[in-house]
Amino acid sequence: MLEAKNIHFCINNKPIVDQVSIHLKPGEMTVLLGPNGAGKSTLFRLLSGELLCKQGMVRYNGLPISGLKPKELAHLRAVMPQHSTMTFPFQVIEVVMLGLMLSKKKYPSNTVEEVMKATHTWELKNQLYGNLSGGEKQRVQLARVLCQIWEIKSFPRYLLLDEPTSSMDIAQQHHILEIIGQLKHRNIGILAILHDLNLAANYADNAVLLKNGTVIKQGPIREVMTAENLQRNFDYPIHVETDGPAAPIYVSSLAPNKKSSYTTNFKFA
Repeated sequence: MLEAKNIHFCINNKPIVDQVSIHLKPGEMTVLLGPNGAGKSTLFRLLSGELLCKQGMVRYNGLPISGLKPKELAHLRAVMPQHSTMTFPFQVIEVVMLGLMLSKKKYPSNTVEEVMKATHTWELKNQLYGNLSGGEKQRVQLARVLCQIWEIKSFPRYLLLDEPTSSMDIAQQHHILEIIGQLKHRNIGILAILHDLNLAANYADNAVLLKNGTVIKQGPIREVMTAENLQRNFDYPIHVETDGPAAPIYVSSLAPNKKSSYTTNFKFA
């Protein structure tokens, strides 16, 4: 289990993450939700090990993150940040293969091909990364990260994703989230920052609502993503409906001075 307990992080004496405690179990997908400036990316960086908290503790499978060497941590978790910059003229396949650099042993020869075909990047393999569109670059970076944890292991591992579908079209968003969801069956826990509430509601198992660096609510999706909780978290009228415990969840928001609602609803099977 990936566990954070009472972690606290300040910038210029201002709390950005304030006494946050969360846990991520292997085999489940948890989403971080909240308005801009809520502290989501800072919390993400603390959980990934990019930042170290001065108060509280982050543990991977019971091991304090502060005691793990970078290579040891890399075998427990893979991280896709919100933005990735490549300054060298790498081909796409070379970028993806960077995900295998920290492997202790040689990976199966088909790992890169499997991952690239799964993420629809195999046909881009010989192109220069810098010539790709934003959505294509995002899929390539995801393929790189997935290579790091693609091989099945006996111990729990974790995948941390900061807005993994923000530059993708709707079809690619669903395709990528389906792939990510399949990783749960490989004893992998997934943590993702998402802004699309409908995608979060219908792909994640759990949600953490963050506001002003504090957890407002966390738990199973259907308990957390209620109209009352979301309105409190985003300070905006939000409507949530579903046809039953196993039916899709619909999330919509009311546009100011409009009688009809502006909705980002999609129906998921």
